[in-house]
Amino acid sequence: MKTLPKLLAASAFLAVMGGCANAPLTANPEPVCAALAGRTILPAAIGLPSGAATIDTAVLVAASEQVVAERGPTPAATITPAMPVHCKVLGRIAPLNGDAPPIHFQVNLPVHWNGRSVQYGGGGFNGVLITGTALVPAARFEQPAPLMRGYVTYGTDSGHQNKPGEPPQAFALHPEALENFAHASYKKVRDVAVAIMQSAYGKRPDKLYFVGSSEGGREGLTMAQRYPRDFDGILSRVPVLNWTGLQHAGLRDGLALVGDGWLRPAQVKFVHDAVLASCDAADGLADGIISDPVRCRNRLNMDSLRCLTSTSPHCLNDAQVKAIRTLHSRLSFDFDLANGVRDYPGRGPSGEGTPAAGPTGGWQAWWTGNAAPAFPPVQANGIAWFYGAGAIQYFYARDPNLDVRKYNPQDHLPRIRQVSALMDATNPDLTEFRQRGGKLIMLENMGDYAQSPYAGIGYFQSVVKRMGESRVEDFFKLYTAPGVDHVGTGAPGNAELFPALVDWVENGRAPGGLAVVEQEAKPPFRVTRARPLCEWPKWPRYRRGDVNAAESFECVD
Repeated sequence: MKTLPKLLAASAFLAVMGGCANAPLTANPEPVCAALAGRTILPAAIGLPSGAATIDTAVLVAASEQVVAERGPTPAATITPAMPVHCKVLGRIAPLNGDAPPIHFQVNLPVHWNGRSVQYGGGGFNGVLITGTALVPAARFEQPAPLMRGYVTYGTDSGHQNKPGEPPQAFALHPEALENFAHASYKKVRDVAVAIMQSAYGKRPDKLYFVGSSEGGREGLTMAQRYPRDFDGILSRVPVLNWTGLQHAGLRDGLALVGDGWLRPAQVKFVHDAVLASCDAADGLADGIISDPVRCRNRLNMDSLRCLTSTSPHCLNDAQVKAIRTLHSRLSFDFDLANGVRDYPGRGPSGEGTPAAGPTGGWQAWWTGNAAPAFPPVQANGIAWFYGAGAIQYFYARDPNLDVRKYNPQDHLPRIRQVSALMDATNPDLTEFRQRGGKLIMLENMGDYAQSPYAGIGYFQSVVKRMGESRVEDFFKLYTAPGVDHVGTGAPGNAELFPALVDWVENGRAPGGLAVVEQEAKPPFRVTRARPLCEWPKWPRYRRGDVNAAESFECVD
């Protein structure tokens, strides 16, 4: 958005919000917070065509202590961080078309503000309100959440709400809901949050950050590419950036398991053990972590795992060997996706046998599941099959009853290109983001089967090719965590990445000397083992000393 419209938008908002800007939240928490409820933020304050935003409730919330649950979908999700006194603002942005869903948002305004803000990305197909009160992606468990550190935090449901009995992809049939999910909702909520901060504190934030993992990681990269002047720093973990390629790969890899191709849990363990036997000690230490999965691909001999029957847990039939090779192979398109992309990289090896529990885990969680792919998918199937098959039906074919076994991309090329242009965060030109001083940190977990870590690596390489290594080095860092699954388990996966990002943005100190740790998800969150967090293409090799200490390893090419 141009400078003049920005000034007009700010003026329009202040006119709507009345005198709140003269009574900052820090000085008068209760009345200033309460006065926000019921207010309207005019479309002029939002940098995209939009309906008005309405603040439904604004409640001052007392400080709270950290709570750790017995179980949760991920170890990090069991931790509810301590919170300061803050004003919890809930609201919605009206759609442009009356039949589209609204965009819901939550903004958390700490009474003692540090002048900064953090927008949280979503996950999966969204449809659930992101509260902005969780730990940031990949955070060490003992780190205070940003809200506790004095940041304003906020999130959105991305402009649709999941409904019981309805597939989470169904919203994509509505054009405005799809555009909101792709990019528009995050921009709109960002602008609304800035306007609310202006009202509550009498000023805009000095620095704005975005953090996200998986779908949220894609959202972060989307912000850098589409709205390069909106954020000073972005942390993107395991981003599903080549979104169209990923969904088609999910379909392909799932179909490879149909019939004799499906691997039972015991066979998943068999493959996992075979991969470790081939590659584990290549980094100088047999510890269950494959530090260099790229070279491990060349060491594997899948034919050595073959046998004549599929009933044994200690060998694989021809269809199973073919299925694994399919998973490991590149999916190529004979047409261009957005930004000239024509393929999606294969997944693995490493992390195949990481225990499954919800989105946590390796093959059983994401690929094989506990039952062969069903039509339509069932809960016992791998998550990637559920996601990929549903996306093909609702995003690309736009036919909820499509038999995905009969899907042919050539029959849907205009729609594929349309969705790819909306969803794929693969634009390698980050010049404007760099010029405004933006900093970007991306983390890929190398034992990830929800998406291919090589997609993020390929994107980083495309940025280097487009902009030049010296330019990329001063604003974009790519780190890899060997053996870690999509949500951060299986190997050391927690690091102080967000503090490093803030230091880089605000003090000009580029990240260096970072460690990645594995922790118990119970206070005092004991570190069980650590590794150096290496910049790609380096990986950690054991030298000598304590096998659980980061300083016993060095990052090598």
